[in-house]
Amino acid sequence: MAASMNILTSSILHTALAGTLMLGPVLALGVAHSSQEFRMEKRGAGLVLFVSLQRQSLS
Repeated sequence: MAASMNILTSSILHTALAGTLMLGPVLALGVAHSSQEFRMEKRGAGLVLFVSLQRQSLS
């Protein structure tokens, strides 16, 4: 009974480790890509609004 439990535990740990090693980099790329979407772009009208709000807060 104890031997079969050790084999089962070993099998589960190997499967979890393999899954982590395969999905870890994919998950890291997804997180890195999603954080880029929240950056504020300062071009065109966004830049004009940003600069005008900054100037208004100084006066």
